[in-house]
Amino acid sequence: MSKHTLSVLVENKPGVLTRIAALFSRRGFNIDSLAVGPTEIPEISRMTVVVDVEELPLEQVTKQLNKLVEVLKVVELDSHASVQREILLVKVKADLQARSHVLETVQLFRAKVVDVASDTLTIEVTGNRDKLSAFLEVLEPFGIKELVQSGLVAIGRGPRSITDRALRTA
Repeated sequence: MSKHTLSVLVENKPGVLTRIAALFSRRGFNIDSLAVGPTEIPEISRMTVVVDVEELPLEQVTKQLNKLVEVLKVVELDSHASVQREILLVKVKADLQARSHVLETVQLFRAKVVDVASDTLTIEVTGNRDKLSAFLEVLEPFGIKELVQSGLVAIGRGPRSITDRALRTA
């Protein structure tokens, strides 16, 4: 099995997310990552779905997605032909003794501190999964108190837009 990233343009209506997630669930596919948000057109949302499946079942799911009335366009994004990012917020122990080391790590990974308390720092870092994992590995010895990670968001490289193509075919 291999990971596939799907960019799915859908009508921004209640229940669409449930219908799409159920389609994957009925097939027995686990969604590794899911991010949903509005596009430049308020009536359209973009879902970025990462699944770990073989080619043939993915093709079948893609065809079933395209049959849903609210789905406007489904595109598989190749990792080399798209920009892909996740965001991580992590609260790390940072007493006066460790704070300078944590701040050096923040600079090294081009992250930023978004909240400061007497004994913790909350840090925001954006990047691919490997970068985020490496960042957490370096912070682990200081003591991670809490973290939250977004799902993957992705967009194709270059001037073409799947939103434009979806509107022309809709």
